[in-house]
Amino acid sequence: MFRGSWARMGKTQVHALISSGCQQSAIPVVLVHGLGLSHRYMMPTAERLALTHPVYVPDLPGFGLSEHPDQVLTVPGLADALLGWMDAIALRRSAFLGNSFGCQIIIDLASRHPGRVIKGVLQGPTTPATERTWLRQFVRWRQNAPYNPKSLGAVTWPEYRMSGYRRVLQTFHYSLRDRPEDKAPAVQAPMLVVRGELDPICRADWADDLWRLLPNGRLVVIPKQAHTLVYTASHDLTGVTEPFLREGT
Repeated sequence: MFRGSWARMGKTQVHALISSGCQQSAIPVVLVHGLGLSHRYMMPTAERLALTHPVYVPDLPGFGLSEHPDQVLTVPGLADALLGWMDAIALRRSAFLGNSFGCQIIIDLASRHPGRVIKGVLQGPTTPATERTWLRQFVRWRQNAPYNPKSLGAVTWPEYRMSGYRRVLQTFHYSLRDRPEDKAPAVQAPMLVVRGELDPICRADWADDLWRLLPNGRLVVIPKQAHTLVYTASHDLTGVTEPFLREGT
C-alpha cells in the first residue's frame, strides 16, 4: 500500500512513504510526525487514511531516514523544509495531520502559506504557554508514559538515537520558544483540534484556547485516550478525521 520515496530538498535528501491504489480525486493528506520521531509511529493512522485518500508520510530533515542538515532547524525552518519537500514532489496543496510537535509545524506553515493548506488536523498540539519549560514538560512526559504501550517505546527510542540526542534536544528547545497562539489567528484553513481526554501534555484548557484562536477551528475530544492517538487510537482518530476531510468536497 505504501512505497518509499526520496526527494532532494536543497542539500538534503528527504525520505517519505507514499500510498498507492487509492482514489486520486480525494484530498491528499500529509502526516507530520512529532519531535525526534519519524513516519514509523504514524503508520497506523496513515494506513487507515490511505483506504480513501492519497497519503504522504515524510521524515522531516534530521529525523527518521532523511538526511541530517548541518544546522538544527527551527519550527519555521522545519515548516519551510516541509514546503520544499512538497515542491520537490509536485504536491501543490494538501490537508495535513500532525501529532504533538508536528501541530506546531502545521500551524506555522498554514499561517505563512495559506494557499498550500486545504485543511488541518491538530492531534495533541503542544504546548500551553504556562508550561513551556524543560522541567514542566519532563513532568508531563512522565505523566503520559503509562498510557503508551510498550510497542510504542520500541519504535520511538531508536528514533531518538538515529536523530541524535543533540538534535532532539535543540529541536525541543525551539519548540518551547515557539508561540502557536500568536500564529493561530492567521490560519484561514479549517482546523480540527483533536485531544485525548486523558492527555496531560495537551491539557483541556490549552486545546480549548487554541481552537478558539483558529478562525475556522473546532475541537473534538476522544474519550479514554491520551497523547499519541496516531498510534494508540488510529481508529478513533480517523473516525473524526474522515468526516472533517469530506466536508465541502
